[in-house]
Amino acid sequence: MTLTRQEGVLCHCCDCAVAAAVPVSAPRGRKLAALQLRRRLRQQLLLALVALFLFGFNTAATEGEDEDGPYRGKYLGKLNSYHHQVSGDVYAVNEYTFLLVGFNYDGNGADTFFWSGASNRPGPQGFIVPDEYGKTNILDRYHNKDFTLTLPDRKKMTEIKWLAVYDLNNQNNFGDVYIPEEFEPPRTQIGGTFSKRNHNVSSSSIEILDSKTIRIKDFTYDGRGKRTFFWTGVGAQPSSRGSKIPDERGYLDPIRAYNKETIMLELPGDKTIFDIDWISIYDVADNENYGHVLIPDGLNVPPSLVKITPYEFSLPNCRQLHKDLQVSWEVFGPQITFQLSGQVAKTDYMSFGISGSDVSSQMIGADVVVAYIDDIRGYTVDYNITSLAPCVQVLGQNKGVCRDDVVGGLDSFQLNTYARKDGINTISFRRTLKSSDDGDKEIFLDRSNYVVWAFGQLDSNNEPAFHTYYPKSDIIIDFNTTEPVNDCFSFTKRAETPVQIWERARITDASVRTFNAYLGPSGGLRGYQGITGHVSSGLAWYINGYMIPELYLKRGLTYTFKVRGGNNPHSPEHYHPLVITDDPQGGYDRLSDAKQSEIRVLAGVEFTRRGRPKPTAAGPLCLSRYPDHYDRRLDDNFPTFKKFNRSLINICSDEPPALLEITPNITWPDTVYYNSFTHGNMGWKIHIVDSYTKLRNAGHSLATTWLTTLTALLMPLAL
Repeated sequence: MTLTRQEGVLCHCCDCAVAAAVPVSAPRGRKLAALQLRRRLRQQLLLALVALFLFGFNTAATEGEDEDGPYRGKYLGKLNSYHHQVSGDVYAVNEYTFLLVGFNYDGNGADTFFWSGASNRPGPQGFIVPDEYGKTNILDRYHNKDFTLTLPDRKKMTEIKWLAVYDLNNQNNFGDVYIPEEFEPPRTQIGGTFSKRNHNVSSSSIEILDSKTIRIKDFTYDGRGKRTFFWTGVGAQPSSRGSKIPDERGYLDPIRAYNKETIMLELPGDKTIFDIDWISIYDVADNENYGHVLIPDGLNVPPSLVKITPYEFSLPNCRQLHKDLQVSWEVFGPQITFQLSGQVAKTDYMSFGISGSDVSSQMIGADVVVAYIDDIRGYTVDYNITSLAPCVQVLGQNKGVCRDDVVGGLDSFQLNTYARKDGINTISFRRTLKSSDDGDKEIFLDRSNYVVWAFGQLDSNNEPAFHTYYPKSDIIIDFNTTEPVNDCFSFTKRAETPVQIWERARITDASVRTFNAYLGPSGGLRGYQGITGHVSSGLAWYINGYMIPELYLKRGLTYTFKVRGGNNPHSPEHYHPLVITDDPQGGYDRLSDAKQSEIRVLAGVEFTRRGRPKPTAAGPLCLSRYPDHYDRRLDDNFPTFKKFNRSLINICSDEPPALLEITPNITWPDTVYYNSFTHGNMGWKIHIVDSYTKLRNAGHSLATTWLTTLTALLMPLAL
């Protein structure tokens, strides 16, 4: 009987498979053939392992950029380096734009440019690609630099075959990368529509603009959910195991009603479209999905151009209040330490505090800190809010948004640290949970606290002006959790686009001698703030139906202002006598004696025997106000003032107006200002001219003579 190798005998690699069938007593020739077969199999297996290793390595090299770092677009490859130390990685951002990462070039070429063309290889037939600054200058030295290059004349990546670093003088190619055949550059991708489940949720097809941005067209939702958010996560279907997406204005509040609107959503922090499977309109109170859209895998979209700045905080708990604002805290004994971090402008403030109500988030009665940084240091100032108006004196008492030390209280906040870095203000401070100041709200640890927050611009006195951003829903925080809580994410910032302000109004008609002055909302960034460049108090003067028009008055003529700005001195919000001075800010009554002495008062104020100013043009209140339940944060959605004005409701007293007559003379400056006696930043310019002829020739008038005159005549009847 012929013996063979047994399965239990130890062997190496492929030897066992072959040797198991080779008889021990086989002739020498058969043994030699078997040995050669084993060697060939061993070599083939080794080659297969090497190929598999190299494939995995190359895959990691090409895809590792996306997995280990930020998504940069579609990877084209490394620059082939021939001369002058050219190197770097090249990505396609979109069909027009390259991204070069870690680009190097020693700068020693004689006549070197970024060069591209449609020939098979780089040569003299091609065109210059402008550098990262859009210039076509000879290239300087680069060291490990990241930047984008955009093809000129709207040329597309599909129309070229290569990008090179090329010397035109010597016709020498220093380095290049090739565009693969049938290459598809990243571009906007069309997705599905929101499923129609409940609360009238619907949309047209969504557009995935880049790795972080989704545009939803014709979006509809009735706004009647309990706590409903834009919600995202992973998995086959929406569930409670997801997270919020800030709405189109960066808010994390329950979303409002929409009616066939086009909105843009940006995924929060460093989250991208590759990290999610769906976007839902989700009610977290009832764990109900009102409608959703699935996000396909493997989308070939451009990378996002937003700047991502990681949040930094040293305290264990953090709550994201808005896309651009977060608060963190820690309780230690009878004290609590806060840190406010906000992506705000240098002249902005951040505000946070305990609500004026125990059952809702309410500004009236709130106890808040106003935190900001000037050119020298940081500040945390204790404020008490008794009215939604700047702090003014009402019958000897200060009312409105007032510092605690102005209304007889104490500043209970102790500043710890402050810093401004990468456009983010970070300010930490502490206070006792229960203050000895009666005006301070207690911070409870045995139950949740309703809080308020806001941020916006400071006025010229470093006082908070009307806030630009603030919540409309209840914000509840439990400051005494057993485990740390943290829902904060990195700050993101897009390149700023200028706000398209509403048309500037001018009244230049020589026949108009009467001006009807009443109050109305200041209209967001497109309105008062955009037109004047000043911060807003929330209200503005409306003259003959226009918001803060520039008036052109002739010296020697008499003009009459019919003033309806409120005559109740008990009201900090709606008491606005009209004054004319040479000061563009207004709010004469709020100024110190030293500041008042620097201002020339031209009309609307007389002085008592003691030298105290007294307004003379305080008329009954006529107010253009918002409709009930309107969200004034949407003011900038109106493309024109005309459309904005049509949405307002006029509420006017039947009392006759106060009259302010003026006759500009040769002593008046060429530019003066109409404003409120009590509040700053509500009015605008009056141009004092010697002749209307030049104005008519220049065509400055916004309306024809009959239209302006008709408006002036009809306004008293309408009011």
